Amino acid sequence: MGKRILIVDDETSIVTLLTFNLEQAGFHTDSAYDGAEAVDKAESTAYDLIILDLMLPEMDGMDVCRHLRSIRIDTPILMLTAKDEESDKILGLELGADDYLTKPFSPKEVLARVKAILRRSQKTEAQTNMSMQIADLTIYPDRYEAEMNGGILTFTRKEFELLYYLASHKGKVLSRDQLLSAVWHYDFAGDTRIVDVHISHLREKIEPNTKKPAYIKTVRGLGYKLEHPT
Repeated sequence: MGKRILIVDDETSIVTLLTFNLEQAGFHTDSAYDGAEAVDKAESTAYDLIILDLMLPEMDGMDVCRHLRSIRIDTPILMLTAKDEESDKILGLELGADDYLTKPFSPKEVLARVKAILRRSQKTEAQTNMSMQIADLTIYPDRYEAEMNGGILTFTRKEFELLYYLASHKGKVLSRDQLLSAVWHYDFAGDTRIVDVHISHLREKIEPNTKKPAYIKTVRGLGYKLEHPT
């Protein structure tokens, strides 16, 4: 495979375990033992994936994730934590993590998650480069950007993937569960708050009036749809 993965954890035993198993599977690995070191390496090296522990010295995993996304580093992130609370999962994925794995875990499970994330990432990168035009909104899949009335709109990776998915199904009502599965590939056992949060973020960026959305409509009891403003 030859993909490069950054492993971030302050427990040497976990870094050693993941390094051995990932390299046995054909990946190249690098490691960091605190949040500040992780940020330095992620800013200076192009990784294909970051395995990021939540509880870290210097900066915790949430802060690392938030910082990387704020400076447009969209490298896929698999977040690790000893916590198993739904709120942590929601927050981590809202900040831009791509998947979430609770300790303790098996090396086989980590490998399966890593390969799944990389497959999804490759599919996303292979999306058509053709722009999509919906009224005053122009979406550029190759740039993860959109333009409206001459201004460039920027998004987090998940915000853009949600917008792109809605636009690709223009006029179709999509349930929260459908959007959660299509964009996050993750089962929250019916907890779809993260979809609502990202819809709100998108409306703030593309809607002329967020109180009366023209593009992303809520269909009560069913879900959301993106349509041409009337």
